[in-house]
Amino acid sequence: MFENLSYSQLQQYWWIIISCIVAILSFLLFVQGGQTLLNSLSNNETEKTIIVNSLGRKWEFTFTTLVTFAGSMFAAFPKFYATSFGGAYWLWIAILFCFVIQAVSYEYRKKPSNLLGSKVYETFLFINGSIGVFLLGIMIATFYTGSQFKLTGNFKQVEWLNPFHGLEAILNIHNVTLGLALVFLARILGAQYIINTVSNENIEKKAAYQVKINSVLFLLFFISFIILLFSRPGVSIDNNGNAFLEKTKYLKNMINSFYIIIFFLLGVVNILLGIWMTLFTKLNKKSIWFSGIGTILTVFSLFIMAGFNNTAFYPSTADIQSSLTLQNSSASKYTLIVMSYVSLLLPLVFWYIYYTWKAINKKPLSISEIEQEEHKY
Repeated sequence: MFENLSYSQLQQYWWIIISCIVAILSFLLFVQGGQTLLNSLSNNETEKTIIVNSLGRKWEFTFTTLVTFAGSMFAAFPKFYATSFGGAYWLWIAILFCFVIQAVSYEYRKKPSNLLGSKVYETFLFINGSIGVFLLGIMIATFYTGSQFKLTGNFKQVEWLNPFHGLEAILNIHNVTLGLALVFLARILGAQYIINTVSNENIEKKAAYQVKINSVLFLLFFISFIILLFSRPGVSIDNNGNAFLEKTKYLKNMINSFYIIIFFLLGVVNILLGIWMTLFTKLNKKSIWFSGIGTILTVFSLFIMAGFNNTAFYPSTADIQSSLTLQNSSASKYTLIVMSYVSLLLPLVFWYIYYTWKAINKKPLSISEIEQEEHKY
């Protein structure tokens, strides 16, 4: 089956897989977004505990998907893994730290006589949901804006050309727009998820208000990111494998691929529809699914655009010929074939996530239910 595919087709297949993972990860950041709303949505400790337990039932999904993304990049495109994880390690360490303290917080927040106290762990959750998501957005943006690295020794050695090792990406305004857009989108999704899973009039009312406020900020930064993306040059690869700058490369990628345009427009429309449902209809408990599907389609279209159409998906701003492409950074054909057979198990994984999601969320959480809960986060 996969043996009949060419090397190039296998590389493209795996970029599609990774784009799906990043898109799903972006949706699952609703957990992080909800964590930043704990104090905004609750009037007392009981209401806060309801929200934390609603989010706590899903936090492993986000963490696991992030690890899956890193593992997939390592296996399918090891040159990127070596370059980004090996060069921009301070950025990755900061992201990892933000997600580690999330896991610790859910485990120990309600432990009797915990060392730090619940307020400290709630602060950790806020850091994970704000700084962690922001840095993740910064990292994703570097797939378009690039980083300062140079590959030498026949592409076997990575030289990072600044002492900040990834943290310099925070100073790029284009990166910042995506980082902030992702933070406010996560807060929108988090509020919608809480509306969907919590049965408390006060919390639901405040969550709807947060959707309204954060929607304005999300649209501001998301539109700014798109304008900057479609107006910036990108690194193209000619038939001889040489890299060169091409004006409005990402805009051309979208225009030349009708399916990317369709996914992108459907995604944006669904996000806006989800926001509208939350604010102006009685179907607000269903809005998370529209915004969630919209997020997946939008991110998928933008991410897949970064690697297709002879585009360098990780440009080098120091040496353009060191820019990483699907062709020069992927694993061997044999490795991609073996991994492709393993990828056939993904539908089973998605089914398991769906099954456990439905089982966990059989009915919305309420004060009476949380009081009867034996295990509280």
